[in-house]
Amino acid sequence: MGSPRAAPECVILVGLPGAGKSTFVRTHYPAYVHVSKDNFPPGARDKQFRQDAMLRAALAAGRPVVVDNTNVTVADRAAIISVAREFGARIVGVYIDASVREAIARNETRQGRAKVPKVAIFTAAKRLVPPSPEEGFDELRIER
Repeated sequence: MGSPRAAPECVILVGLPGAGKSTFVRTHYPAYVHVSKDNFPPGARDKQFRQDAMLRAALAAGRPVVVDNTNVTVADRAAIISVAREFGARIVGVYIDASVREAIARNETRQGRAKVPKVAIFTAAKRLVPPSPEEGFDELRIER
Protein backbone atom coordinates (compact mmCIF):
# COMPACT_ATOMS: atom_id res chain seq x y z
CA MET A 1 0.00 0.00 0.00
CA GLY A 2 1.37 3.46 -0.94
CA SER A 3 1.84 6.28 1.49
CA PRO A 4 -0.99 8.77 1.73
CA ARG A 5 -0.71 11.59 -0.75
CA ALA A 6 -0.27 15.06 0.72
CA ALA A 7 -3.32 17.28 0.38
CA PRO A 8 -3.12 19.63 -2.58
CA GLU A 9 -2.87 23.36 -1.98
CA CYS A 10 -5.52 25.84 -3.09
CA VAL A 11 -4.30 29.43 -3.26
CA ILE A 12 -7.01 32.10 -3.46
CA LEU A 13 -5.87 35.51 -4.66
CA VAL A 14 -7.76 38.61 -3.55
CA GLY A 15 -7.29 42.07 -4.98
CA LEU A 16 -8.50 44.80 -7.28
CA PRO A 17 -8.33 44.50 -11.06
CA GLY A 18 -4.86 45.82 -11.93
CA ALA A 19 -3.41 45.01 -8.50
CA GLY A 20 -0.87 42.59 -10.01
CA LYS A 21 -2.50 39.25 -9.18
CA SER A 22 -1.70 37.50 -12.48
CA THR A 23 1.88 38.74 -12.42
CA PHE A 24 2.14 37.39 -8.87
CA VAL A 25 0.87 34.00 -10.08
CA ARG A 26 3.47 33.84 -12.84
CA THR A 27 6.33 34.64 -10.46
CA HIS A 28 5.24 32.72 -7.35
CA TYR A 29 3.07 29.81 -8.57
CA PRO A 30 4.28 28.83 -12.06
CA ALA A 31 3.70 25.09 -11.51
CA TYR A 32 0.17 25.47 -10.12
CA VAL A 33 -2.98 24.97 -12.17
CA HIS A 34 -4.01 28.55 -12.98
CA VAL A 35 -7.77 29.06 -12.72
CA SER A 36 -8.98 32.48 -13.85
CA LYS A 37 -12.29 33.59 -15.28
CA ASP A 38 -10.24 36.00 -17.42
CA ASN A 39 -8.88 33.00 -19.35
CA PHE A 40 -12.33 31.94 -20.51
CA PRO A 41 -13.42 33.11 -23.97
CA PRO A 42 -15.09 36.55 -24.13
CA GLY A 43 -18.81 36.17 -23.56
CA ALA A 44 -18.40 32.68 -22.10
CA ARG A 45 -21.43 31.59 -20.13
CA ASP A 46 -21.45 30.05 -16.67
CA LYS A 47 -17.99 31.29 -15.72
CA GLN A 48 -18.59 30.33 -12.07
CA PHE A 49 -19.54 26.78 -13.11
CA ARG A 50 -16.44 26.55 -15.32
CA GLN A 51 -14.22 27.85 -12.54
CA ASP A 52 -15.64 25.33 -10.04
CA ALA A 53 -15.20 22.48 -12.55
CA MET A 54 -11.55 23.41 -13.19
CA LEU A 55 -10.90 23.74 -9.46
CA ARG A 56 -12.49 20.34 -8.73
CA ALA A 57 -10.61 18.63 -11.57
CA ALA A 58 -7.23 19.95 -10.41
CA LEU A 59 -7.82 19.09 -6.75
CA ALA A 60 -9.23 15.65 -7.60
CA ALA A 61 -6.00 14.98 -9.51
CA GLY A 62 -4.01 16.08 -6.45
CA ARG A 63 -2.60 19.12 -8.24
CA PRO A 64 -2.03 22.48 -6.53
CA VAL A 65 -4.23 25.25 -7.88
CA VAL A 66 -4.32 29.03 -7.73
CA VAL A 67 -7.61 30.88 -8.23
CA ASP A 68 -6.74 34.20 -9.82
CA ASN A 69 -9.81 36.43 -9.74
CA THR A 70 -10.65 39.54 -7.74
CA ASN A 71 -12.47 37.45 -5.09
CA VAL A 72 -13.36 40.71 -3.34
CA THR A 73 -16.27 39.45 -1.23
CA VAL A 74 -16.48 36.91 1.57
CA ALA A 75 -19.10 35.06 -0.53
CA ASP A 76 -16.73 34.83 -3.53
CA ARG A 77 -14.06 33.28 -1.34
CA ALA A 78 -16.49 31.04 0.59
CA ALA A 79 -17.50 29.29 -2.64
CA ILE A 80 -13.86 28.45 -3.42
CA ILE A 81 -13.06 27.48 0.18
CA SER A 82 -16.07 25.13 0.18
CA VAL A 83 -14.87 23.30 -2.94
CA ALA A 84 -11.29 23.13 -1.63
CA ARG A 85 -12.49 21.67 1.68
CA GLU A 86 -14.29 18.87 -0.24
CA PHE A 87 -10.83 17.69 -1.31
CA GLY A 88 -9.06 18.30 1.99
CA ALA A 89 -6.92 20.98 0.36
CA ARG A 90 -4.70 23.33 2.32
CA ILE A 91 -6.20 26.78 1.70
CA VAL A 92 -3.92 29.79 1.38
CA GLY A 93 -5.28 33.30 0.91
CA VAL A 94 -3.05 35.90 -0.68
CA TYR A 95 -4.32 39.47 -0.52
CA ILE A 96 -2.60 41.70 -3.05
CA ASP A 97 -3.09 44.98 -1.22
CA ALA A 98 -2.91 47.69 -3.88
CA SER A 99 -4.63 51.07 -3.74
CA VAL A 100 -7.13 52.16 -6.38
CA ARG A 101 -4.50 54.61 -7.65
CA GLU A 102 -1.90 51.82 -8.01
CA ALA A 103 -4.39 49.54 -9.76
CA ILE A 104 -5.37 52.29 -12.22
CA ALA A 105 -1.72 53.05 -12.99
CA ARG A 106 -0.95 49.36 -13.64
CA ASN A 107 -4.09 49.00 -15.73
CA GLU A 108 -3.03 51.92 -17.94
CA THR A 109 0.03 49.91 -19.04
CA ARG A 110 -2.11 46.98 -20.21
CA GLN A 111 -3.18 46.20 -23.75
CA GLY A 112 -6.22 44.48 -25.27
CA ARG A 113 -8.49 42.33 -23.09
CA ALA A 114 -6.13 42.69 -20.14
CA LYS A 115 -7.05 46.37 -19.80
CA VAL A 116 -10.26 46.84 -17.84
CA PRO A 117 -12.50 49.92 -17.73
CA LYS A 118 -11.66 52.17 -14.77
CA VAL A 119 -15.19 51.68 -13.47
CA ALA A 120 -14.37 47.97 -12.92
CA ILE A 121 -11.59 48.98 -10.52
CA PHE A 122 -13.83 51.47 -8.66
CA THR A 123 -16.67 48.92 -8.44
CA ALA A 124 -14.37 46.22 -7.09
CA ALA A 125 -12.91 48.68 -4.58
CA LYS A 126 -16.40 49.46 -3.24
CA ARG A 127 -17.16 45.74 -2.84
CA LEU A 128 -13.75 44.77 -1.42
CA VAL A 129 -13.80 43.12 1.98
CA PRO A 130 -10.19 42.26 2.92
CA PRO A 131 -9.88 38.56 3.74
CA SER A 132 -9.62 37.40 7.34
CA PRO A 133 -8.45 34.13 8.93
CA GLU A 134 -11.99 33.52 10.23
CA GLU A 135 -13.10 32.73 6.67
CA GLY A 136 -11.33 29.37 6.89
CA PHE A 137 -7.88 29.97 5.44
CA ASP A 138 -5.09 27.72 6.71
CA GLU A 139 -2.71 30.58 5.93
CA LEU A 140 -3.36 34.20 4.98
CA ARG A 141 -0.68 36.47 3.57
CA ILE A 142 -0.75 40.11 2.61
CA GLU A 143 1.45 41.24 -0.28
CA ARG A 144 2.01 44.92 -0.99
